[in-house]
Amino acid sequence: MSKLFAKKQLSVLLSEASDSEKGLKRTLGAGSLIALGIGAIIGAGLFVRTAAAAGQHAGPAVTVSFIIAAIGCALAGLCYAEFASMIPIAGSAYTYSYATLGEFIAWIIGWDLVLEYALGAATVAIGWSQYLNKLLTNVFNITIPYEWCHSPFEISDAGVRGIMNVPSVFILLLLTMLLVRGISGSAIVNNIIVICKVAIVILFIFCGWQFINPANHTPFTISPDAGTVTMHNGHVVDYSNFFNHGWGGVLRGAGVVFFAFIGFDAVSTAAQETKNPKKNMPIGILVSLLICTALYILFSFVLTGVAPFKDFLKAGGEASVAYAIDTYMPGYGWLSTLITVAILAGFSSVILVMLLGQTRVFYSMSNDGLVPPVFSKLHPKYRTPYRSQWMFFVFTCLFAAFIPDSVVGDMTSIGTLFAFVLVCVGVIVMRKNNPDAPRAFKTPWVPVVPVVGALFCLTMIVSLGVENWSRLFVWLGIGFIIYFGYSVKHSKARKMMD
Repeated sequence: MSKLFAKKQLSVLLSEASDSEKGLKRTLGAGSLIALGIGAIIGAGLFVRTAAAAGQHAGPAVTVSFIIAAIGCALAGLCYAEFASMIPIAGSAYTYSYATLGEFIAWIIGWDLVLEYALGAATVAIGWSQYLNKLLTNVFNITIPYEWCHSPFEISDAGVRGIMNVPSVFILLLLTMLLVRGISGSAIVNNIIVICKVAIVILFIFCGWQFINPANHTPFTISPDAGTVTMHNGHVVDYSNFFNHGWGGVLRGAGVVFFAFIGFDAVSTAAQETKNPKKNMPIGILVSLLICTALYILFSFVLTGVAPFKDFLKAGGEASVAYAIDTYMPGYGWLSTLITVAILAGFSSVILVMLLGQTRVFYSMSNDGLVPPVFSKLHPKYRTPYRSQWMFFVFTCLFAAFIPDSVVGDMTSIGTLFAFVLVCVGVIVMRKNNPDAPRAFKTPWVPVVPVVGALFCLTMIVSLGVENWSRLFVWLGIGFIIYFGYSVKHSKARKMMD
């Protein structure tokens, strides 16, 4: 039992973080980390999940859903910042849990993070496909056949069943090739995309404000008597359900739009590639989260004011922002095209950061012996985990090509929330077990902040429903089989205890 909860000592973790010929190359400063965070955060959560949460659960009160989700993320972000400043090494919540809660919990987190990063990338790739189709239709009058841009579980109003989402695979391939060449070049591309993406979000808020119809914000929450609506993909939404109206819907909406915030913790996975990480990691995490929260609240307020929330279940169920502009903002067709291009670029940056975060977590797990050495094998020239990158490309493509975004997105949210809970708990444990360890950044008001942060995240987990809980349990069950079948035999921490 003691080996099951074997911990990595801080001294060992910090020695692994030092520069070496074989280690990851340190190239990122505070500015790049903030851009990396914004690049990960602003994406499908804003341009796809906002409309989904408003249409199905929260209505115009999706703005409140964003505030609830932001509070939970901010509290967890303070805990992440303390860990990132103490343990500046690749691995994110996995590494932090290994140092505080032991190997078994660390494995659960590492395996759980696949839901956040790999499936998060798949979700965004599906959204990228939707907006690409919108751009091709508006600009070139070309439409990708329904069956080749939707999963087999989706059926159009005309009765056409999807076969495979080909555009999502295409963008995953391009970005995987970019990441294999190295984080420095990837960060430069990301910085350019982030500038364009933030500019277009601000432009939509500015232009859309004058088209807000106050009637669309009344009532602010969905009434339980709103009836039922059949969505564009055939799914029926019943507003009498507790989590589909009123404040129950607002809470469920928070669980849905939580997906929009998951990028900030991806910053911590780049700690081993950061210059002066004790100073720059907290800045990158907290500043990127603050900027994006402000933009989210304004954006969702304008979007739900321009278009009625029920529109986002049918005609506006895909490429919702472009739909709102085309339908309710006459004379702004140019903005629809411009924002679609920006969204495509923005989604690309999100996918890039998610794929980066996933391979860096498994890089650390491989160095610890919990997954095979192939995941930490570095390219002889680019010094990137290239084999791991290609393996996760295949894994992510299977979900992006064949599973609907609603399923993949909720799996991503619940996996991430679970990781956040354990990070919050880990801060309390680390303060008790290592009170004198150097901390360049300290989470304020411990244990109040981490406890409240954990409770916020647990509440959002509950709101996501039994279906998502069952998927999480199945995924963890697969992870336990791998851990007890492979990891316990190859764990370096266990071997040191022999």
